[in-house]
Amino acid sequence: MRGFLDTNVLASAAATRGLCADVLREVLASHQLLTSAQVLNELRRVLRTKFDLDQDLIDDFIWLMRQDTVLARPAQLPSVEIQDQDDLPILSAAISAGADVFVTGDKEILDLGRIEQLAILSPRQFWEKLKAQPQRRAGRGKPRRSR
Repeated sequence: MRGFLDTNVLASAAATRGLCADVLREVLASHQLLTSAQVLNELRRVLRTKFDLDQDLIDDFIWLMRQDTVLARPAQLPSVEIQDQDDLPILSAAISAGADVFVTGDKEILDLGRIEQLAILSPRQFWEKLKAQPQRRAGRGKPRRSR
């Protein structure tokens, strides 16, 4: 599965223990993580200003995100009605990269439910979807064999 995690999900994963950290670990281990330059820039700012993380930790996390993700670029902006127009290029990047799912805690985006082929889920909804599927290896379409 190709998953695009929104800034708020990645920030929570980096700064706290819990569901978002579990979601990120699972996507990195068994799926393909997509992100965009805008998300990484927002992530850097949010981790510094809202979570007050040490700059070295922020730099390490951003480095990890650049290593283990596919960097998507926005294309045509989706025609959806949302207040925060800064979210449109992020949604566009997810769509243009062929993401299967966009995971966010942003209620306004969650209320959209779907844009084109892109499902929009909360971290909890996504976690439940992941746990309902057979285990898969990153970038592979075949279930893992049990031994």
